[in-house]
Amino acid sequence: MTAGTARANHTIAVLPDMQLAPLFAAYRAAAAARRFRLLTGAVIAAAVLALSFVGAEVEPRTFWAKIGNAGDYFFRLAHLDTGAPVWTDPAEWFWGLKRWTRLLGETLLIAYVGTAVGVLGAFAACFVASERLVGNRWGRAAARRVLEVCRTVPDLVFALIFVVAFGLGPLPGVMALAIHTAGALGKLFAEIVDNIDMKPVEGVAAAGGSWFARVRFGVVPQVLASFASYSLLRFEINVRGASVLGFVGAGGIGEELIIAIRRFYYADVSAILLLIVFCVMLIDMGSAQLRHSLARLEGAR
Repeated sequence: MTAGTARANHTIAVLPDMQLAPLFAAYRAAAAARRFRLLTGAVIAAAVLALSFVGAEVEPRTFWAKIGNAGDYFFRLAHLDTGAPVWTDPAEWFWGLKRWTRLLGETLLIAYVGTAVGVLGAFAACFVASERLVGNRWGRAAARRVLEVCRTVPDLVFALIFVVAFGLGPLPGVMALAIHTAGALGKLFAEIVDNIDMKPVEGVAAAGGSWFARVRFGVVPQVLASFASYSLLRFEINVRGASVLGFVGAGGIGEELIIAIRRFYYADVSAILLLIVFCVMLIDMGSAQLRHSLARLEGAR
């Protein structure tokens, strides 16, 4: 085969213009239809958003008229009562550091105990709520409904209820976080269990193992790392939640923060917020490292 023949065999055929014209027309029509659908969807989404604003009584005019007030508030947070910026006098800014640190430690303990108790509750309930482990649909449905109630009611509402029942202090905060954590993690844990490899479970069952033995030796080794990862993530969330629960008297730094807000102690508000943010950042970084380590161990296994 000569070089000329090889080049001729590899030449790309070009259709005549009369055959290409219908193809180009069909392509332009398809592109125009796609653009029309996108434009129609955008118009419908904008209309639904506008109707939502009306239904929720959200007034953009009020937002633009009052947005300057938010700027003034943040400006005050960055200044002492003397008018000087807060960073020019750290001793005055953090005058209550000893007390705030103690209350922040109390908040961390509330979050830790609430998370630990909630994780135990979720661990106990997730296996009963799993479709792959429990054949009785009524028992499974009952477990799922209980978990739904626990995670649907806001933890702040639980805290208010327990403050009325048990009085002010950390106990209402711990109970509120524990119940909400059990409901949220119980659902996640149950979904993890529903996606396990059933061969180890079937092996334990074939050897005559009880339901608890199947869970212990067939399920738990597969899900433990994922459970630990989600539990750490929930602890981060509960640290933030515990700070807010202090608003209703459930202990921790939140009580001091709401007092400073109500009395317009702007510098105190910014100092307390900075402590909370710094604490949460440290917890986030530490928890992220632990979760990555657990993920690597799970992948190696």
